[in-house]
Amino acid sequence: MKKSLFTLLLLAITIGSLSAQDRWSREKAKSWYEEHDWLTGANFIPSTAINQLEMWQKETFDPETIDIELGYAEGIGFNTMRVYLHSLAYKADKEGFKSRMKKYLEIADSHNIKTIFVIFDDVWDAKPKIGTQKVPEPGTHNSGWVQDPGYPASNEKENFRGLENYVKDIIGTFANDERILLWDLYNEPGNNDKGNESMSLLKEVFSWAREVNPSQPLSAGLWKWDLKDLNAFQALNSDIITYHSYDDPEKHKLIIELLKTHGRPMICTEYMARTRNSRFSNILPMLEEESIGAINWGLVNGKSNTIYAWDTPIKSGEEPIEWFHDIFRKDGTPYRHDEVDLIKKFNED
Repeated sequence: MKKSLFTLLLLAITIGSLSAQDRWSREKAKSWYEEHDWLTGANFIPSTAINQLEMWQKETFDPETIDIELGYAEGIGFNTMRVYLHSLAYKADKEGFKSRMKKYLEIADSHNIKTIFVIFDDVWDAKPKIGTQKVPEPGTHNSGWVQDPGYPASNEKENFRGLENYVKDIIGTFANDERILLWDLYNEPGNNDKGNESMSLLKEVFSWAREVNPSQPLSAGLWKWDLKDLNAFQALNSDIITYHSYDDPEKHKLIIELLKTHGRPMICTEYMARTRNSRFSNILPMLEEESIGAINWGLVNGKSNTIYAWDTPIKSGEEPIEWFHDIFRKDGTPYRHDEVDLIKKFNED
């Protein structure tokens, strides 16, 4: 970890004074951030969906559950959800997909919740397929989550025209929609050992989004500190600095101090893994003090099985001694009442 953070420090020193063409100025970014209350919330997928495709396909889109579960979020004062899209769901049913996005936004807005939409993703299954999705593997974290557009699809230039049309249509359709907080263009580029192979698509998605020029800011979160080329591009091209950290408070604090050198507002778009000592009790107060947006992983325990740790499956499917992610059971009962009370307290301050 020390070596990785040293790499991050060198990155910050090297690029801190640079700027990317068409990126928002620091002043514009700060002004935008100050217009909002402190941003708190979760990464959201309804408990009835195993992955992004099951969330967005016509046959399994579940507005009733979305409405109920965003109600749980509203009840503890959350004002932001980070939600993954999927290009295959769009490709299969373009107008229907956008209609379902509009329905989701209508529901979220009724709960006073803004949305961060995620475009591409390098995490988990590299072979996404449209249609019926797999059944969850008992006790296994995100056993059905899929990449977007997948691998090697993310490297195949013949796919880029279709992906460009997708990005420009989606962002263009919602470019002035005040219910959308931010566009998160690429989740964890370089994951699954792709490394710099993801650079081409990362550059393209920023270029396509800049051509649309939405009213909302653009970003792609830093997540692994030894991916120096990807990190540099992400930091240089993001209007708002977003990042992931499932580290304990000491390491998370160091990341914050280094990312501050960019002089831009910050949102932590993934945190909170209890068995790694990233908890609401020790991370949320730190993010609030630093005025950094706080978006934890997981709202309701469901088919994604994220109460189980990444690398510690429980094949019997019995509940782990300590949940890894998530806040609520499906019936709205909190996993831990003390955590919910703490979240409410900070959101009421």
